[in-house]
Amino acid sequence: MLIGEVAQRSGVSARMLRHYESLGLVRPSGRTGSGYREYSGEDIRRIFHIESLRSLGLSLREIGRALDDPGFTPSALVDDLIRQTRDRIAAETEVLRRLRRIDAAAPADWEDVLQVVALLQALGSKNANARQRAALSAAGEVPMPVEALVEAVLNETEPNVAGALRWALARSGHGGPALLAEGLASPVAAVRERAVRSLAEMPGGEATALLRDALAHPDVVVRDHAALALGTRGADAVVPTLVDMIAEGRNDTDAADALSVLANDAATAERIAARIVERLAHDTTQAPARGRLTQALAGIPGATASHALTELSRDVDRAVALTAAHLLQLRDAQ
Repeated sequence: MLIGEVAQRSGVSARMLRHYESLGLVRPSGRTGSGYREYSGEDIRRIFHIESLRSLGLSLREIGRALDDPGFTPSALVDDLIRQTRDRIAAETEVLRRLRRIDAAAPADWEDVLQVVALLQALGSKNANARQRAALSAAGEVPMPVEALVEAVLNETEPNVAGALRWALARSGHGGPALLAEGLASPVAAVRERAVRSLAEMPGGEATALLRDALAHPDVVVRDHAALALGTRGADAVVPTLVDMIAEGRNDTDAADALSVLANDAATAERIAARIVERLAHDTTQAPARGRLTQALAGIPGATASHALTELSRDVDRAVALTAAHLLQLRDAQ
């Protein structure tokens, strides 16, 4: 079979077949009387073997060894090819991720593209100041892609940088809450906490709905942050959680502040006071918890809270009694 026919049947160009011959990979078994290369069936099988090995990523030199060296073992080479392929896929995936983020920023021209690239690079810097500057610049004319901000805030360990990232994310528009919701499902506790703290600073109904869902989260830290955020948004359904937080000493000051916000509504204030009284009467409530709950009544107006403080001013625990008496004096002075 002549080279043209071989090229047509194998899909390998005549030029490439000549290149294989120059490297010694394929040697036509004969020549015609006119001097044209003539390939046998065995030659053609070897060509197909070469193409098969090329499809796996082997170099032509490696293919020659594989076909001609009887002692050649493929295991080490295949393992190396697997590693190289994984590295190449990871590199290409990273390029694709960057391209998608640049596209999400909707750049108007190449200057915008370069600005987004610079921001993304700064956001991934090992320098905390550079990351913070990138976060603060994210609300500029060419905003940082939301996906990049979420990834950064979920991995940020520096408090000041994390605060700047949450600020930028809250101003980033749509998409943030849904991505943060994925962070709530992370197996890493710190990531879950960063996700719920970021949601707490996100405006809008979508973030509020996700915070409501987080009240049933198995992680108590997530539940507490969700309750605090919803309390400041006027969601009175979190009253039991906030009272429990005060009694158990989990962010009790913030929980008391959230209850004070909710107590601006008179009916809610009465429910809050009743819940605190109920918790005070609980058999397992210990002295430190009673003191915190008594102090929390300071920010709760209404008759129920006043009556509770009057009763507590006669409490057997002197610290509780003194705190209640002092709070009553402050009420009377108002």
